[in-house]
Amino acid sequence: MTTVPANAATSAGIDSFYAWTRLGISLLLATIGGVGTWAVVVVLPAVQAEFGVDRAAASMPYTATMVGFAAGNALIGRAIDRLGYWIPALAASLALGAGFLLASLANSILGVTLAQGLLIGVGCSAIFGPLIADVSHWFNRRRGVAVTVAASGNYIAGAVWPTIMPYVMHGHGWRFTYAVIGAICLGTMVPLVLLLRRRAPHDGISGALRGRPVQPISLSPSQLQILLVIAGFGCCMAMSMPQVHIVAYCMDLGYGVAHGADMLSIMLAAGVISRIGSGFLADRIGAVKTLLIGSALQCLSLFFYIPFDGLASLYVVSLVFGLSQGGIVPCYAIIVRDYMPAKEAGQRVGIVLMATIFGMALGGWMSGWIYDLTGSYAAAFLNGIGWNLVNLAAIALLMWKANRRAAAIA
Repeated sequence: MTTVPANAATSAGIDSFYAWTRLGISLLLATIGGVGTWAVVVVLPAVQAEFGVDRAAASMPYTATMVGFAAGNALIGRAIDRLGYWIPALAASLALGAGFLLASLANSILGVTLAQGLLIGVGCSAIFGPLIADVSHWFNRRRGVAVTVAASGNYIAGAVWPTIMPYVMHGHGWRFTYAVIGAICLGTMVPLVLLLRRRAPHDGISGALRGRPVQPISLSPSQLQILLVIAGFGCCMAMSMPQVHIVAYCMDLGYGVAHGADMLSIMLAAGVISRIGSGFLADRIGAVKTLLIGSALQCLSLFFYIPFDGLASLYVVSLVFGLSQGGIVPCYAIIVRDYMPAKEAGQRVGIVLMATIFGMALGGWMSGWIYDLTGSYAAAFLNGIGWNLVNLAAIALLMWKANRRAAAIA
């Protein structure tokens, strides 16, 4: 086995001061760009009222956003494996800002849907899977923590933007709010992306990445990929119900948009704590076990939404839900990096996270459809719980395969 010189990782930037600085810039970039996935949730009631459509149709801009977000994770993830991070991210940042500006001018629900899917969804994808994959190349010792910190930007965005947006919307409407967001994205994200032009260290010193070898598992890379796709899709079908419809749910219960937006912010702020905590836990016990714990707690917390619909109760349940599910999605990226080749990280992480986003997209639409069909969100919560059980079955199989291989080697 070839020994890597002690200064190799340092010269390549792995676990270095630059790596942590880059992580900080990445977190800020993700916090700003993450507005692309949350803004449409806040404006959903206003858009529905302006265009006079039902709840399922009003959910289509969100679904289109998630489809574009999903496709962008796979396509941009593949691009960063070839080109590095900053060039694809720069193009995506420009698309994100333009999407908000065009959506603010749309004269139909179709126009909003197209802007959300083709520009906003694709544009904000660069700050999720591709960014997580890029960050993972810069860390060996604290990869779990680094990945979850980078992934937390999306949840910090969900905690910050939905809190600010209702106040701007109250005075100026959702269109003006969207235009302001577009200008902010263009003015801040482009300079931040330009600070991330250094290539990932595996391009220069391949041996440095071998400080954390690929772990054995009794699954081929394709089989592992399929299993992670199933697990990711199932968990996010479940996760989408509270995250997408909590504002509308509060409106139906008579609590208003502001309370719903506050619950979403609390949910996502708790998710940040959960994500970073899961990173520490994954570095200690492994990402597969951490994923199983998070998924089981998410399933349990979904049950609480059904009997507890009082205002104070919903705040508490939303807090519990955020603390339960926040660390789930980043664990998929850590598992990819632990069990698959580093040179395929962008594409592999992108595909798995694409599945999670498709789950959010379909789950968000399906919950609206079930509401229109039944006149209640109770059945939608039960639908989410069912998908969560599918997710748990896939994770249990993954853990069995990992433990079986480890036992065979021992």
